[in-house]
Amino acid sequence: MPLGDQVAANLPFLRRYARALTGSQETGDAFVRQVLEAALADPDLKASFADGRVALYRAFNKIWSGARLEAVGSSEPAGMHEGAVQERLLAVTPLARQALLLTTLEDFSNAETAEILDLDEDEVARLVREAVSDIDRESATTVLIIEDEPLIAMQLEDLVAALGHEVCGTAATRTQAQSVFARTTPGLVLADIQLADGSSGLDAVDDILATTSVPVIFITAYPERLLTGDRPEPTYLVTKPFREATVRAAISQALFFNSIRPL
Repeated sequence: MPLGDQVAANLPFLRRYARALTGSQETGDAFVRQVLEAALADPDLKASFADGRVALYRAFNKIWSGARLEAVGSSEPAGMHEGAVQERLLAVTPLARQALLLTTLEDFSNAETAEILDLDEDEVARLVREAVSDIDRESATTVLIIEDEPLIAMQLEDLVAALGHEVCGTAATRTQAQSVFARTTPGLVLADIQLADGSSGLDAVDDILATTSVPVIFITAYPERLLTGDRPEPTYLVTKPFREATVRAAISQALFFNSIRPL
């Protein structure tokens, strides 16, 4: 496969990781653009991408670790939310969250994660344990589940409850989601893309976001279709079939950034 095609095939997943890590489509995609620009300026870096995803994520990590957030994105002033996200990122060292996201959301092994982060495997394992402990200390919230497969909905309900959160309702269609949301005020939404009656989870979420701001995690079998970087797209995206650890990490990251409010 030509190098350009190989990189293009991996880019949607790098965008997913970058957005989850930064809590923002705009900031995450800006970091990904910096990786590509660096590769165009450095033939050796570009050639290293032939080694696969690990090399691409390793290049991303070097830019992520060394870049100043103020230099990321467009030359226009950041919006209030973007500015708050950047302020929070400058105040934390998200290495443990990086390790957790790489081993869950991106499904890298500890050895691959160690190579990406320039650490040893024992340190990666320690960081993952640290991140999981942080999840256990997070404040509880209420969760709306939009999912048309009953078994998957039940699995998500059990997972949400095990994390200490409360399921305020489930919905299998856009209409049901509207009805449940009208009766509740969820602090988080987990949404499938394709719903029972042919309606779209994207439309159901648009209905919700038209009235309030709430973090949303989309769950889909085709994440690459929603990670082109060409339009407003989800910040948090989990691939079906999912592992429970992946959903837990996505929930943690979404709630971490939703604690940021516009100044």
